[in-house]
This record gives sequence, structure tokens and C-alpha cells, in this order.
Amino acid sequence: MNMTSSDLEKIYQQYRNKVMGYIRARIRSQADAEDLCAEVFEKIYQKIEGYQEEKASISTWIFTITRNTVIDFFRRSRPSDELDENMADDQFQVDGDLMKRETLGELAQALRSLPEQMRDIIVLRYYDGKPLTDIAKMMNLSYGAVKLRHQAALERLKQILTA
Repeated sequence: MNMTSSDLEKIYQQYRNKVMGYIRARIRSQADAEDLCAEVFEKIYQKIEGYQEEKASISTWIFTITRNTVIDFFRRSRPSDELDENMADDQFQVDGDLMKRETLGELAQALRSLPEQMRDIIVLRYYDGKPLTDIAKMMNLSYGAVKLRHQAALERLKQILTA
């Protein structure tokens, strides 16, 4: 893929807020989040020639770079911590107004307490507005698995925010 500096600037303008939002949902420190966002775009610019649109959309490719950069950050800063990958598969009813009632700070704190995969699903669904079918493709999971994890994530957020 042959990119001009104008093309790279368009990518930055289009995805900077989404990348930063994804990072801020996971990283407490604003300075660290800004550093990681810069690192993501540096990687994008370095690797853009190897991007193959027949393999994935540009947004999926950027999401993957962003997610891997955040994972690397946690490995560097807390190598002994393990992320909880156990997901509850219970069915439940979600209060749709729950997230609207909470302050952004409380919501950000609650999101940070979720396992990474749950956070990813919530951010992609509600921040990026992606349908669960697209999220399933992006994360290489079945639609059913994403739907269950989405419901479990909402239930955990509800428990945290109403505690």
C-alpha cells in the first residue's frame, strides 16, 4: 500500500480519538496513555506499507496494533500480573440507562476493573458503535461468544456501579 503523508494524516485524524479512547479505558495515567497513543501511530506509520486490505479493514488493523501496544505496556510495567480471562456465561436483563447515570470517572474506573476482553467488547460496542457481529470478526470469536461476554461485561459493570 503506497501512502502519502496526506493519507497518513487522514488516518491519524480519523482514528486518533478512537485509539486514545480505547487506551484511556485501560490506562490510568493520562501521560502513559498519550505516550501509548503516540507509540500506536508510530507503529502504524512504520508498518503501513505491509498493511493488506484483503486480510482486514484498516480499522481492524489499527485496533489490533492498539490492543497489542496496550498488552505490551502491561507486560513491561506489570509482568507478574495475569489478566482474568474467565468469563461468566449467565443470562440476565441489563438496565440500559445504567451507563447514562454514572459519571465518566466512575465508568472509567469500572471499565478498568473488567478483564481485558470484556473491556474491549464494551469499548468497541459503546464507544466505537460497532455491532456485535463486527466485534466478533475483529476479535476472532464467534458471535455467540461475544454476545455472552458482552452481557457478562454489562452485568459486571452494573454490579460495580450500583455497589
